[in-house]
Amino acid sequence: MHNSGLNETVERPAPETPVPGLRQLTYADLPVVISIERRSFTTPWSPGMFVLEMSKSSTISLAAVEDDRLIGYAVFSRYDAAWHMMNVAVAPEHRRRGVASALINGALERIEPGDAPVTLEVRPSNKSAISLYGTFGFRSFGYRKGYYANGEDAMIMWRGDPALAGVPAEAAAGS
Repeated sequence: MHNSGLNETVERPAPETPVPGLRQLTYADLPVVISIERRSFTTPWSPGMFVLEMSKSSTISLAAVEDDRLIGYAVFSRYDAAWHMMNVAVAPEHRRRGVASALINGALERIEPGDAPVTLEVRPSNKSAISLYGTFGFRSFGYRKGYYANGEDAMIMWRGDPALAGVPAEAAAGS
C-alpha cells in the first residue's frame, strides 16, 4: 500500500530488537532505496536524484542495515555554510523502532564542524516527523509556500543558528 506521506509512521510496540547498524549508502543500494522511497512518499525521488546527491563530495549518505538488509536511509548535503537534511526514510515494516533516529543521529555526528547549522523542509501535516526533528533540536523558522507537488506548503526547520548560514535575522524572526 502506498503511503500518502501525510502520516509516515505506524504505531508499533516498543522495539525488542537492537537499533540497526549504519554504513555508507552505495549505488548498489539504489534498487532497495527506490522501493522504500516509493512506499514512503507521494512524490518520491527518482534514481537520478539519489545519484546526483550521492556523487557530491559534500554529501553524507547513510544506510540503516539489519541482518544485512537495508531498511532505511538518510541523505544530508552541504550547501555553502549549512547542511540540508535532504531525505530520510525507513521501510514501513521497520518504523517506530528508532531507525530514523539512528540515521539522523549518525549523520549529525558526521557533520563538521559539529555546530554547523542544519536545515530541512517537512510537510506541516507530518506531525510525527516534526516531533522527531524537534528531539534533535530542530525548530520551525517559517514556511515555503507551495513547496510540494500537490501545492502543500513546507515547514522550514533549522538546527543551530540560521544566521551562521547567512539567513537574515528578520527572515528567521518572520516564522
